Amino acid sequence: MKDTYDVAERPAKPAMIRGWKRRCPKCGVGHMFKGYLTVDSSCMNCQQDLSGHRADDGPAYLTILIVGHVMAPFLHIAFTHWQPDPLILATSLSVGCVALSLYLLPRLKGAIVGLQWAKRMHGFSRD
Repeated sequence: MKDTYDVAERPAKPAMIRGWKRRCPKCGVGHMFKGYLTVDSSCMNCQQDLSGHRADDGPAYLTILIVGHVMAPFLHIAFTHWQPDPLILATSLSVGCVALSLYLLPRLKGAIVGLQWAKRMHGFSRD
């Protein structure tokens, strides 16, 4: 017979929303990041250990997916309606892609760390 123990379930949606806001997934008050993308080792408010996260390539993949799906229709609309000079179109789309990527990347990383915390994945299983 396998020994099991009850572990209180953590709701994923609030943890991901707190992570999206770049806050601690446990308390929602402390900052999750100590830099642009560097996750702090622990929350300054509740001392939740955040060092066990494994949000490696997931945020980058999601950022590319979202930015591509947002900017592709804009490219089509701009090209068919206004027919701008290709250099102007490439420059404006590049600026838009970079700006949207810089906005989304830390938020998606925070949401993934929040999901990992809620599902007790990787280093969060021992808490």
